[in-house]
Amino acid sequence: MNILGIGNAIVDVICKVEDNFLSENSLTKSTMKLIFDEGEFKNLLSNLKIEKTVSGGSVANSIVGLSQLGNEVGFIGKVCDDELGSKYEDGLKQENVKYFYSKKKEELPTGTCLILVTPDSERTMCTFLGTAGKINENDVSSDAIKHSEIILLEGYLWDEGEPKKAFDKAIQSANKVAMSLSDQFCVDRHKAHFLELVKNKLDITFANEQEIMSLIDAKSFDEVINFSKSLGKIIVLTRGEKGAVAINGDGVVECGIKQDLKIVDLTGAGDLFAAGFLHGHVNNMSLKESLDKGTEMSSKVIQQIGARL
Repeated sequence: MNILGIGNAIVDVICKVEDNFLSENSLTKSTMKLIFDEGEFKNLLSNLKIEKTVSGGSVANSIVGLSQLGNEVGFIGKVCDDELGSKYEDGLKQENVKYFYSKKKEELPTGTCLILVTPDSERTMCTFLGTAGKINENDVSSDAIKHSEIILLEGYLWDEGEPKKAFDKAIQSANKVAMSLSDQFCVDRHKAHFLELVKNKLDITFANEQEIMSLIDAKSFDEVINFSKSLGKIIVLTRGEKGAVAINGDGVVECGIKQDLKIVDLTGAGDLFAAGFLHGHVNNMSLKESLDKGTEMSSKVIQQIGARL
């Protein structure tokens, strides 16, 4: 198998909102907020018109993108044996993704992410992890990991307790590890741990400019480049309108953004970018070709609603 993803198995519920909805509900635009109370989550959802419901989760989106590009892929993520859990599993199977998890009845329901898209196409997320956040080392198949060229992890999954044990087991069993830092919220919450991972455990790190600068407390992007060069690993960074850059030791390549795009929804831009880059990497493309493929995939997904092509 080319790539195995391990992440939060979450159903995305996409809704269009005005900016004032965010302020009225104390939400910060373009970030992800964890909601721990199922009642609070349902209350928020009750005031909204649903545009689309789709199987999601950051790594799962990347894995589906990789499958669509013709790679042999698998996914591990925890769902409950409920209606949404069945929909989630079916969604992966339809995309030729091998699902290495046997669902059963759990105390908590399948995880759900409310994706609020404002008129400027930015997305703000409210996530009720449900049973996805209860993943543990017993849910992670060492055999599937050992038979994969690369495993792809997400910062969203990393949390103290059982999820961290699952994470550690995955890294220890892997041939090669790629990870997305996921969100500013995750970086701020786990800064010391993430820095240790980037320096010593990961072969490929995906981040946006804001996340990486926060991680190393950089004052300028030049500091980020110098830090990345010193690691001797692959660091892949998205910079919004400034395009993207990939660093591998002393090698630094850049790619500008595609022009004249009709941007509809930025959900999944980073996920599909990672899919494109990893497709290049496992198919022996150059660093520049891989970066270009990431940009191409990202450009496609932002011209539609939702995080999957």
